[in-house]
Amino acid sequence: MKRKQQAKTPQRHAKRGKREQKLLERVHLNAAGIDIGSGSHWVAVPEDRDEQPVREFRSFTHELIELADWLEACGIETVAMESTGVYWIPLYEILEQRGIEVLLVNARHVKNVPGRKSDVSDCQWIQQLHTFGLLRGSFRPDAEITAIRTLVRHRDKLVEEAAASIQRMQKALTLMNLQLHKVISDVSGLTGMLILRDIVAGQTDPRLLARHRDPRCKASEEEIAASLTGHYRDEHLFVLRQELEAYDFYQEKIHCCDKQIEARIHALEVQCEPPARELPAPRRPSHKRKLQDNSPSFEIRTPLFKLSGGVDLTELPGIGPYGALKLISEIGLDMHCWPTENHFTSWLTLAPNNKISGGKLLGSCTQPSANRAAKILRIAAMNLGRSDHALGAFYRRLAARTEKPKAITATARKLAILVYRMLKYKMPYHETSAAEYNQRQHTRILRGLRKRAKTLGFELVDASTGLVA
Repeated sequence: MKRKQQAKTPQRHAKRGKREQKLLERVHLNAAGIDIGSGSHWVAVPEDRDEQPVREFRSFTHELIELADWLEACGIETVAMESTGVYWIPLYEILEQRGIEVLLVNARHVKNVPGRKSDVSDCQWIQQLHTFGLLRGSFRPDAEITAIRTLVRHRDKLVEEAAASIQRMQKALTLMNLQLHKVISDVSGLTGMLILRDIVAGQTDPRLLARHRDPRCKASEEEIAASLTGHYRDEHLFVLRQELEAYDFYQEKIHCCDKQIEARIHALEVQCEPPARELPAPRRPSHKRKLQDNSPSFEIRTPLFKLSGGVDLTELPGIGPYGALKLISEIGLDMHCWPTENHFTSWLTLAPNNKISGGKLLGSCTQPSANRAAKILRIAAMNLGRSDHALGAFYRRLAARTEKPKAITATARKLAILVYRMLKYKMPYHETSAAEYNQRQHTRILRGLRKRAKTLGFELVDASTGLVA
């Protein structure tokens, strides 16, 4: 028996070796790996392409061009690199212009390997993994959408800085015991800014300052004058003046940024064909619609409708024109990057991250992520809490039986699926009211109870009519 077992062992190892060879088939023969650094990049190509298959290039532009020339001389068609900070962007753009396929890889997927600590072995390991097709690239939209995304993100930073200036102005007012924020809803509004500019100009009479009250303001002039009675100290007035100048500076920069975004959108709009359907009416009439805070001043819906191929994302509840612009700048317009809507929601980290071992579910929490598109959808889901839409009813139903963060994530996932279907299949959104959703849920629950009662040998009877339900 031992001899037979020993005789079969080599055959068994040979079969296993064939299976491993089949699993580790070389997919990308002309592949290179790059380990990105702040000062230099280490590049590895197949050993038969050059006498020195591993080279170091500094991050200067002329050496990045030499890197691209060397890859072309080695016959490299695809490259895998780590997404380290923002140091990969210049090299990515140069290689993309050369027509080389660039795979941007999450560093977590290649770093957690023991014994791979030096830069040289890192780039060789990335090249080896990419050769066997074991790496997945991160999503990056095309160049035109990337440019808009850069401007939109920069605009958000400017808005945050302007908001910080408003907070510091309000602190200076509080230190002088000027309780202006208690009588008006927004210090940066029309009434508040007129009063602040008059204070900075040297006016401290509360009655004269209260005359800047807008007719739409709910507080009376007497209440505003009472709130502006305080201690006008020179040091706090100096801080208030500085912060007001900073606020005006950021507002000017935001306006310039809006012009750049508008020019980029119109440049893309010229390249698109006119959509087959007309732009639908807004969700609210213009005289009832309130402009979103810090939203761009130019018209957004019309160019986005044309860019999306006749799809208006503002039809979705919770998503306004500026939210649609930010969402498109993050995910782009081509949904074919994700084969299915499940891939899309998984990329957004809005789908459960199921951990299964031995056929047993160990956990299904969504993994933490800084995905900006998911943040936009989560904010839209939070705004649906009191809305009269089917998604609002869905959110309230989940929030009543589970935690609100889970309900927000689930509602954001439904919004993501709707966005995916609208952009990929050019499907208009058909709104469903909360009453229709609740009626469908009532029918579904009744059907389940009827089926369960039949299984147990009972029948459901309507208490009000006495008839079988």
